[in-house]
Amino acid sequence: MSRKHWTSEKLFYRLLTNSSTRTYWDNIRELRRRPSSSVHSHAIQLCKSNSENEIQIGVDVLAQLGFHPNPRFGKTETLKMYFSLLDENISPKTLSKVLSGIGWNNENLSSNRIKKLLKFINHPFSEVRYALVHALMGLENSIAVNAMIILTRDSHPLIRDWATFSIGSQIVTCDPNIIEALWQRIDDDPVIRKEAIIGLASRKDKGVKEILKKELINIDNHGSPILEAIVLMEDMDFIEFLDKQIFLNRNKQTVPEDWLSDCKKQLLESQSKDE
Repeated sequence: MSRKHWTSEKLFYRLLTNSSTRTYWDNIRELRRRPSSSVHSHAIQLCKSNSENEIQIGVDVLAQLGFHPNPRFGKTETLKMYFSLLDENISPKTLSKVLSGIGWNNENLSSNRIKKLLKFINHPFSEVRYALVHALMGLENSIAVNAMIILTRDSHPLIRDWATFSIGSQIVTCDPNIIEALWQRIDDDPVIRKEAIIGLASRKDKGVKEILKKELINIDNHGSPILEAIVLMEDMDFIEFLDKQIFLNRNKQTVPEDWLSDCKKQLLESQSKDE
């Protein structure tokens, strides 16, 4: 029988008793598709358990209960439970799940709750700091933004990458601290560098223009973020450089030709909207 025909009780039972984790997320996802008082209450009770395994199951179910509807089912009680768990002596794995769960429900976090998250900014386990990035993702609150700027300087590249993506692309706030933080990542590894470039281009920072020109000359199959940044820059000077690159690319074929022509088209469209 298909999992979607199982009762919620059976799904919880399988999660609690299966020795293998092979179907763990299949069962979690199916429960998340069932936003109801019974599923929510069961997950909340698991979060109150003394068993880390049970807490993790409860946290994972609640994180996206209802998937896309906003607010999620039982969101107020879910966040209350998550923040109470932050005061408990839980493992880094469980803590990471709680922080990630907060990230899926963080649209209206108060400043006091954001401040409570900051105690994990120097946590010794990188998985916890990585989850913290997601807990703060997309928040325009100045406390959250300042914390994310600190995380762009983390020792772990994956954390720097996501934190740079967050301040660069997930918020529209533009202040000198964000600009400086993005420039500090320009000489980081290529993936992080491109996130910084996109963030600067979206804020029309003139200093990134020459960098984009050089990147365009050497563009390859990993260069789609550079073209995205050029579009965000909305600078018609790039039309000439794109035309030249389109001509050269016909022989070199370093990138799909439609990438360059689509970039040019979007730039011209942005110009026509302004006229």
